[in-house]
Amino acid sequence: MVKIWFNHWFSTIYNMIESLKAANPDYYVIGTNARENAVYRMVCDEWYKEPVLPEKEYIEYCLSFCQEHGVQIFVPRRNMLAVSRHRADFSAIGVKILVDDAALIDRLNYKTQAYEWLSCVPSLYIPVYERVTNVQDFVAAYERLKKDYEQVCFKFEHDEGGMSFRLIDNRPKGYKALFQKQSTVRISLDDAVAALSEVEQCSPLLVMPYLSGAEVSVDCLHTPSGLIMIPRIKDTSRVERIVYQEDILQMCRDLWEVCPLQCPFNVQFKYLKEVPYFLEVNTRMSGGVPMACAAEQVNILDIAIAQLLGYTKEWHLDYQNKFVSYIEKPLLLS
Repeated sequence: MVKIWFNHWFSTIYNMIESLKAANPDYYVIGTNARENAVYRMVCDEWYKEPVLPEKEYIEYCLSFCQEHGVQIFVPRRNMLAVSRHRADFSAIGVKILVDDAALIDRLNYKTQAYEWLSCVPSLYIPVYERVTNVQDFVAAYERLKKDYEQVCFKFEHDEGGMSFRLIDNRPKGYKALFQKQSTVRISLDDAVAALSEVEQCSPLLVMPYLSGAEVSVDCLHTPSGLIMIPRIKDTSRVERIVYQEDILQMCRDLWEVCPLQCPFNVQFKYLKEVPYFLEVNTRMSGGVPMACAAEQVNILDIAIAQLLGYTKEWHLDYQNKFVSYIEKPLLLS
C-alpha cells in the first residue's frame, strides 16, 4: 500500500483521485482541506480538515502530518513553493513530493520574471506589458497602451487562476450589462483609479493589451518517452476542444527546454488577431486537467506518481482533434 496525501486542492482533483485509485488499487489516498466539506473528501480513504497557518508553521504541520499518517507521496497545492524549499526535510522522513524545484517555481510564479526569463525562446510570443506599483504609473501605462490596442486589462504580477484579472471597460453599465456573464471582471478606469488610490504603493500590477481571442490551456508532463502535451481550447461553454496546433506544441517544447519541469504543469496561451500569446506557466496540474485526461485516456497524475516512485508507464496520444465536456453530479457529503 502506498499512502498519498493531497492538501487543499481544487474540487476537480476529485476526478483525478478517482481515476488514480481505479488504476492502482494499492494506492491509499489521504485528503485535507481548510474547508471540511470539500467535495474530493468523497474519494479519499482518510480525510481531515487542515488548519490555516503562516508558512513556517504550515511546513511544520505538513512534516508532522506526514509522519503521523505514514505518508509516502505528498502532492501539494497549498504552499507549493515553501514545500519545495523544504524538499530535504521531507526526504529525510522518507516522503517524496510531487513538486518541482523551488528555483523554477519561484521564477515562473511571478509573471514579470517569467516573461523576462522566457524572452529567449524564439518561438514564444510574449505580450506587451508594463509593470506598475502606483496609481500614477498605472494611468500612464493605460494611456500608452490604449494608443495601440483596442482594449487594456490588468492583473497582479503574482496571481493564481486569474483572480485579479480586470478588463478596463469605460462603457456605461446600463440594462444590457445585466446580461453579460463576465461583467464582474470589467471595471471602468475611474473605478480602477479609485481603488488603487487607496494605497500609496500597490502590489505589482501588469497592465497589458486585452487578448480577446480563444484561450488555449496545455496540460503537460515530461516523461522518458517524450513530453505529454494536451491542448484544450476553452470558451464560455462547458465544451472544450482538443486541438493539436503545431505552433502551440512547438512553443511548449521550446519552453520546456529552457525550464525543464519534471512534474505536471500547465501552459496558458491566448489569441489576439490569430497570434497565440504566452500568458503563464502553472507549476501544478490545472483545474481542467481531468478534461484533457478524459479526452485522451492518458492519466497524467498516475504517470507522474509512477515516475516519482521510480518506474515508467506507457502512454499514447492519437493527436486527433476532439470535443470534451462535463456534467455536474450531485454528491451527498454527509
